[in-house]
Amino acid sequence: MNITLYSTDCPKCKILKQRLDEKNINYEICKDVNFMLSKGIKSVPMLEVNGKMMNFDKAIFFVKEI
Repeated sequence: MNITLYSTDCPKCKILKQRLDEKNINYEICKDVNFMLSKGIKSVPMLEVNGKMMNFDKAIFFVKEI
């Protein structure tokens, strides 16, 4: 599974990172705001799983289901 966490270290970003770490899920972190904007990301955190983007709520649900 290819997972990227788009983050600016905001409180929600830290919560999602913590949940991923608790489940021992391997992921990469992208903090490059210009790159995020180029992908159309206007709010964080966003989780990209195999090309599918998820906002915070969907990402938390995804992590719970793993």
